[in-house]
Amino acid sequence: MSNRTIEACARAAYEANRAYCFALGDYSHGPWEHAPEWQTESTKAGVPGVLAGRTPEQMHEHWLADKRAAGWKHGPLKDPVKKEHPCILPYADLPQAQRVKDEIYIAVVKAVAAALGDG
Repeated sequence: MSNRTIEACARAAYEANRAYCFALGDYSHGPWEHAPEWQTESTKAGVPGVLAGRTPEQMHEHWLADKRAAGWKHGPLKDPVKKEHPCILPYADLPQAQRVKDEIYIAVVKAVAAALGDG
């Protein structure tokens, strides 16, 4: 898979997630062009897993392992300075609204990859 495909899939999935968060009243996500590098890299890192067939639960567990390895822990609000995030939980303990984010991410990545001939 090309870097172009990974970038396109990640960008589209990030923006879809941002729109979903806005719908939930979470305005903390800026556009892709202004997202911090740790966030865009994390978004890109998930693309190969989606195209390899990971489930939403597997995607979350992979994200969780990466976050923990980088020193993040559970906290009431997403705080990159403190490295805290409310979704640092097992998938089964996530609120349904947060689980949907994984489903959206997977659907968008698959759609964009297919449209580019890499799906």
